[in-house]
Amino acid sequence: MTQPQHDSRALRNALGRFATGVAVVTATDPDGHPIGLTVNSFSAVSLEPALVLWCLDNKSHNLEAFRRASHHAINILSVEQQDISNRFATWPADRFVSLPWQHGAGGAPVFPGCCATFEVANETAHAAGDHTLFIGRVERFGERVDLAPLLFHAGRYAALTADQED
Repeated sequence: MTQPQHDSRALRNALGRFATGVAVVTATDPDGHPIGLTVNSFSAVSLEPALVLWCLDNKSHNLEAFRRASHHAINILSVEQQDISNRFATWPADRFVSLPWQHGAGGAPVFPGCCATFEVANETAHAAGDHTLFIGRVERFGERVDLAPLLFHAGRYAALTADQED
């Protein structure tokens, strides 16, 4: 049942057994252009003060822009937004073309139709292995209780069944 620690593919597969929600984290780069990417590494940290975190691969071409951004938005995708998840997981592409969004705190793009959205002031970033951990202070948030979340499990999208909701 156990695998050697150095087997990164086996480790990734085992980590994938933890079902997560899917989010798109957005910000504006130093030139004012919107940036964003799909993540499943979002988590609550604290209620007082309201802090959340997410992680970004250190090889990401957006790493420095996210470090320098004053704010970012965490858009928790609904089951109807799988296409947005795919769009923001693909590179290179102009991810914002023909996609409706609004300016949130600090100009970070906020998408309509999400289960929840968190507009976050970028508090700190910590190196953690091959990723950078971003911790932010929630300034504004909203939720839609009528929408089911998009989930990711074992390398595939998933959704709650009707009897699992509420």
